[in-house]
Amino acid sequence: MDDAIHHPHDKLFKTSFSDPATAEAFLKWQLSPGLAAKVNWSTLKLEPGSFIDDRFRQSESDLLFSAAFLPGNNPNGDGENDGGPKDDTCYFYILLEHISSPVAWLSLKLLGYMVRIWQDLLMRPSTGEQSVKPKHLPLVLPFVVAQNDERWELAQTFSELFQIPEGLDQCLRPFIPEFRFLLLQLAEVPYRAIAGTPAGILALRVLKADRQGELLGDDVWDETVLDHVARDFFEMVLRYLMRGCIDTPAFESRLQKVINPQLKSTAMTLAEQYVEKGLQKGLQEGRQEGVQKGIQSSILDALEVRFGTVPEGLKEAVETVTDEAKLHSLLRSAVTAASVEAFAQAL
Repeated sequence: MDDAIHHPHDKLFKTSFSDPATAEAFLKWQLSPGLAAKVNWSTLKLEPGSFIDDRFRQSESDLLFSAAFLPGNNPNGDGENDGGPKDDTCYFYILLEHISSPVAWLSLKLLGYMVRIWQDLLMRPSTGEQSVKPKHLPLVLPFVVAQNDERWELAQTFSELFQIPEGLDQCLRPFIPEFRFLLLQLAEVPYRAIAGTPAGILALRVLKADRQGELLGDDVWDETVLDHVARDFFEMVLRYLMRGCIDTPAFESRLQKVINPQLKSTAMTLAEQYVEKGLQKGLQEGRQEGVQKGIQSSILDALEVRFGTVPEGLKEAVETVTDEAKLHSLLRSAVTAASVEAFAQAL
């Protein structure tokens, strides 16, 4: 359906935390009070771009924010710089890991993302009258939100990834990069301990509940929170919730417990629309799948008529192709190819 959420975790995370007010509340919750007091939060803004490896886009989402330090708190210099990132700017990198198992080499992965951030910032065109190279690398503070179902035991400092031979710590330590990241494990945070704006609280509660199998629980449907989120965000959360539990007695029972009549009406209306669109989508996908299978069968028939037995691996490869334009191209190749090997090259 048109409004279906292709990557629901990514959508929920970015929709809620792209809002500077929600990001500010989250960062203040996670930072030490002393450091949070040194940031000029009125300058907080979302930076463009994503720094995740393509191979991890199904399991990760990220956001980068920048903010200036308050006057007198510049950690790197006087802040006089007309090109690239300013010396008094700090960057907050928030990475959502929406997988249940611990991430291997998380610090190493974060270091790679931080290097990409620095490279991106240094390559941005100057906004001053003259092009002046920055005097220092900007600070990047990494945060990881783990959508886990049980606590992870992993190192939060980069140097812990190394095993230094006994007696050589003093000699080798200067050669080892070091940084620490802040880790929020949703599995170990009680629902009611999650802090922030209503949208941020609801988003993190939903992400936690999804792993715990508690999407219909009281903490997600807490009307003291739901009453204070925007309608469009509430509708997006409902779509997230209804991916797995729509059209079930439990979901209907949950709706009946909603006290706020506007919330209840919105939820019930959206549920009905979701079911109807789901049925339409199912019919359309069924017809589409039938067309694809028909073309796949024609390809294999053509190959068998022309060349005899078709290798099993080649059959499986053809059956994995779902793009119709590609399938039509392969059908032409099956009819015109000089050999099975030539067809395989077209595949």
